[in-house]
Amino acid sequence: MSLSHPLDFERDLVELEHQLEALKDQIAGGDESRRDEYAKLEARVLKMRAEVYGRLTPYQRVQLSRHFDRPFTLDFIAHMLTDFVELHGDRLYRDDPAIVGGTARLGQMPIMIVGHQRGRSTQERLKRNFGMPNPEGYRKALRLFRLAEKFGLPVITLIDTQGAYPGLEAEEHGQAEAIARNLMELAELTVPVVSVVIGEGGSGGALALGVADRILMLENACYSVITPEGCASILWHSSNREEAPANQAALAAEMLRLTAQDLKKLQVIDEVVPEPAGGAHRNHKESAEILRDVLARQLEELGKLKVEELVELRYKKFRGLGVFTQE
Repeated sequence: MSLSHPLDFERDLVELEHQLEALKDQIAGGDESRRDEYAKLEARVLKMRAEVYGRLTPYQRVQLSRHFDRPFTLDFIAHMLTDFVELHGDRLYRDDPAIVGGTARLGQMPIMIVGHQRGRSTQERLKRNFGMPNPEGYRKALRLFRLAEKFGLPVITLIDTQGAYPGLEAEEHGQAEAIARNLMELAELTVPVVSVVIGEGGSGGALALGVADRILMLENACYSVITPEGCASILWHSSNREEAPANQAALAAEMLRLTAQDLKKLQVIDEVVPEPAGGAHRNHKESAEILRDVLARQLEELGKLKVEELVELRYKKFRGLGVFTQE
């Protein structure tokens, strides 16, 4: 797909791609003399694309995880699932649009899906609170988890948030309790749970959907206790975390070990899900199809476990995180 908001390191590539599209239109219009030029430019584009996305730094992956064109939860649902019925409200206070969820089918398998939802237009971003849930969002998610357990539905969660909403009202409504309860209840669910970090997974806001039997990450997603900018502002005392110098944020991204590749080595996640050439933001449909196949395999494997074994393995998984030896 054509990028509407290329990142700095994508700009030269995008410019060449636009030239390639222009040549393609000319050839389609009957100008056969441009075919050789098109073939040469196409080879150049493919080579540059491999170079640009084949040597990404951790901070560049962070930027890709936030890409304006990157698929969000509802995009994955549209391309990956069928018969989606969205369910609203926490039955306590209100509906939080930053969390979406409901029943659907993955192939022929009925499932419950819950995920963070960002927005693209200004209006939608404000409606979705930039993908940062309030406590009622997590309570809605918890309601859907319990509903899934009641009807024996596997749960899929899609994580894509910088964190829980850091506002006074959210604290007044019990932010910490809502996140903590989700952690506890997810740990005890008697149905299979698979979590996927599809974009940016930040702090407790991500973890509230992230206690699962299998934790997956898209190739260019990130998962961390704090954003690189926030980390840089603490370590190097930048006056504003959003204004932290790019080199400091890049250094913080390396130190945080927040990429899918690093977290797989550290055994924090179970699998890195590949993205289409150039990243998920370039092809929503293909990205969703790749993830659909991985999820189907994971749920098939988990479906073979007895309930007692499923819960015990989940417990051992999280008890084993962070264990290390020092000589």
